[in-house]
Amino acid sequence: MRLRGIVVFVALCAFSAYYIYEPIPDAVEEKWSLMFLCCGFKTLSHVAYLSEFFGLKDYMDVLFVVTYLERIVPVSDENVTVTMEKFDGVEVLLYQPKKQGADAELRRAVIYLHGGGWCVGSSRMASYDVLNRMMATELDAVILSVEYRLAPAHHFPIPYEDAYRATKYFLQEGVLAQYSVDPGRVAVSGDSAGGNLAAAVSQQLQKEPGQQIQLKAQALIYPALQALDLNTPSYQQNQYITSILPRALMLRFWSQYFSSNKALFEAMMANTHNNLETSSLLKFVNWSAFLPEKFHKNYNYSAPAVVELVGEEAVGMDSPSQSFADPRASPLLVPDSVLRSLPKAYIITCEYDVLRDDGIMYATRLRAAGVEVTHDHYDEGVHGAIMFNIWPADFRIARLMTAKYIKWLKENL
Repeated sequence: MRLRGIVVFVALCAFSAYYIYEPIPDAVEEKWSLMFLCCGFKTLSHVAYLSEFFGLKDYMDVLFVVTYLERIVPVSDENVTVTMEKFDGVEVLLYQPKKQGADAELRRAVIYLHGGGWCVGSSRMASYDVLNRMMATELDAVILSVEYRLAPAHHFPIPYEDAYRATKYFLQEGVLAQYSVDPGRVAVSGDSAGGNLAAAVSQQLQKEPGQQIQLKAQALIYPALQALDLNTPSYQQNQYITSILPRALMLRFWSQYFSSNKALFEAMMANTHNNLETSSLLKFVNWSAFLPEKFHKNYNYSAPAVVELVGEEAVGMDSPSQSFADPRASPLLVPDSVLRSLPKAYIITCEYDVLRDDGIMYATRLRAAGVEVTHDHYDEGVHGAIMFNIWPADFRIARLMTAKYIKWLKENL
């Protein structure tokens, strides 16, 4: 009996070590803390997969547990007044600093779009509340945090349209005056899927006929910017690096943003989701042309396969408007003529992130188009790092990243 107990104990220890272990690179700080965090994500992902496999619950419904666990009711404090409003039917949280400046002094404003793969996440999550309060107090700025509707209940373009409508409503002279915001000092920002929405909003707003007030800056934190080539070096290098955003999960997010048809996810996993309609746009995401040499690593460029079926039949899309070739979904696909008129940009990328190359390619193309770009690349960074700002995931890199991000906004807005 004792021997059997020892064998069971050793087996459990071995299994636990195997399950907890992640191949986290040496460059990443606080490896053990990150490893335990990844273990939580891995467990939830496995539960979500099994739940969907047995028909109990949709994968994304299970993943939404993270949002529920971190969801709070943001309240006012001694420094910031927090209110919930509706801008053109879109729910928003407004953070307004209580500190009074000089008479008639107008403030900066930042429109913030949360991440979560368009399928999970919320402006009411504690980590976003911490970031929004910090921006409001340190920048003496009004922060507009948008609670856009989520896929898969609301496929593209609905999340984008919510972000765009809230932004356009806010950028009215009367609305800005109501919140004492300087019309010449407004930025849009977001992380991950929110970075995608921020880039798309910035592009589309400057094309809007009759739009008088434009954005002064865009700040994109490890943004997802294209869904055409899902085999860039960063997608390949980091497909198994951490359980926070492995390649398979990112492609689930992309596919569910557009359609509930599993055929699209399977095609994206094989990088065979392009068709004749999208083939002409692949030049805009040719990483061999837009990535600096050091990010090529040991990978050789191979253009994604083009399937000879057109439109929805090829990938199981629900309607023609829900296209991953739409620049409102893939901002990297716009021509240089659109990029030239965009506001100055701040872009954060992380080495150990499947989305790394999207941000780097966008920085390259913006610079080539004459846009002022500040690009901060974190060699030790992983996806989601700026949100590791509350216990039990309170990491040094989050504090560093946040400080540099706010410093850039302070100097450029």
